[in-house]
Amino acid sequence: MVNSFIKKKETLKYNFEQEASLVPPWLEPMLRTAFFTVCRTHGDAARSECNMYCLDCNDQAFCFYCRSSKHKDHQVIQIRRSSYHDVVRVGEIQNIMDISGVQTYVINSARVVFLNERPQPRSGKGVAHICEICGRSLLDPFRFCSLGCKLAGIKRDGNASFTLEIKNEAFMERKEGISRQVSSRKQEELREDSQHDIYPPTTHKPPSSARRRKGVPHRAPFGS
Repeated sequence: MVNSFIKKKETLKYNFEQEASLVPPWLEPMLRTAFFTVCRTHGDAARSECNMYCLDCNDQAFCFYCRSSKHKDHQVIQIRRSSYHDVVRVGEIQNIMDISGVQTYVINSARVVFLNERPQPRSGKGVAHICEICGRSLLDPFRFCSLGCKLAGIKRDGNASFTLEIKNEAFMERKEGISRQVSSRKQEELREDSQHDIYPPTTHKPPSSARRRKGVPHRAPFGS
């Protein structure tokens, strides 16, 4: 019984560590955050809605003025709204986490992803693509309708990831391969140059086209 308890504890520890390696530490707190509340400090200002989140502090939402005073040099993303649901622009988040598999939408000429699942009746028959977690109908062949559903999928199966390490490794491998090709090419060029220096090419003098100069002509003596 003790061994089974230890084994279960080790399994839970492994699952936690595996999940931590696939999910950034700030994602779950951000998904639980209530955005678009009025800032307590700048409530009378024009831009007092709390629609920003700091990935470095990982604390709570704040407004435009709080960013200037408390998060000036931090990594901050702005949350926006579509039909009373929180979204984030793809251009802001795709460089800090892997959002592959999540359905994207174009809203106000900007491509966005939804933060959390949106209530909807289960999709009926004839729907080509649905979210693997909540069953919401999707426009394109994606796996999830939101970042929250992808997080739930990672916790359930572990066959997805929010980290960019795999893409970065592939990029570095391609970069190293290109560097090796360039280096080998330069070595070959240097080797050829050194061979030319050791064995300089023999030069042949072109045949002279000038005619041989004749001797000075002498006049025949006059006869007597």
